Amino acid sequence: MPADVRPSPISGTWYPGTAEGLIQSVDRHLEQAAASPILGTIIGVIAPHAGHVYSGPVAAHAFRLLRGLQPRVVAVVSPLHMPYRGEVLTTGHTAYATPLGQIPVEEALLSKFERHLKETAGLRVGRVRDDQEHSLEIELPFLQRTLAGPFCLLPVMLRDQSAVVAEAVGHSLAAALQDEAALLVGSSDLSHFYPDSIARKLDAVVLGRIEAFDPAGVLAAEDEGVGFACGRGAVAAVMWAARDLGADDARVLRHATSGDVTGDFNSVVGYGAAVIFRMSQPG
Repeated sequence: MPADVRPSPISGTWYPGTAEGLIQSVDRHLEQAAASPILGTIIGVIAPHAGHVYSGPVAAHAFRLLRGLQPRVVAVVSPLHMPYRGEVLTTGHTAYATPLGQIPVEEALLSKFERHLKETAGLRVGRVRDDQEHSLEIELPFLQRTLAGPFCLLPVMLRDQSAVVAEAVGHSLAAALQDEAALLVGSSDLSHFYPDSIARKLDAVVLGRIEAFDPAGVLAAEDEGVGFACGRGAVAAVMWAARDLGADDARVLRHATSGDVTGDFNSVVGYGAAVIFRMSQPG
């Protein structure tokens, strides 16, 4: 049976619309990114989700670390900017596609996630078709260019990014992925439309709480007015899931703002990349 492929709303605008152009663009970002080795097992990454020309140089620092990894399934958790009904949503299609090819949705694991979330938190996962959300799809070409083989996708989008929902999603993701060769990706930009000097201070708070492996702190930063992330719930959910799956450390890899690309530092968007991992046991 042919896949029911989600139509891409951003191919050709947020990233190049041809396979050749997309390969050149993503690979250029990856080659220009630093790759400090991680002495441990990578459980997940955090990456920004603006158009590749803006956020790609930052995102590449996280995705470059994934080269050679071969997870069977990748759970990508993002915010949902569109006004769909429901707290937690996923796709109604059986595959996502970019110019680099199709990525099948892992329906069995998605159903397992849905059941666990309903049974433990009373949250129903809604299904959406032909959605216009960019923040999940934008990560896929980097995964397609770095992972060592084909993979399936477990896509999760959060309309409600409260602590209750984010933590429940994290624990349910971990329950679904417990016995799988899996990777987690949290999609989020940082502060929006502050002058660069202020944005860097706000972003430093959120990134510091990521590096402290403090998902509740990431969520609290906005309530405290000291830091902002449009995908704060997605980041926290991935951190909680990663902890359940054995991660015990996180490292911030890169921070920049849109001003570093545009030259306009009066009103910027912040971008951060991080990796979440389990430290190797001394041997």
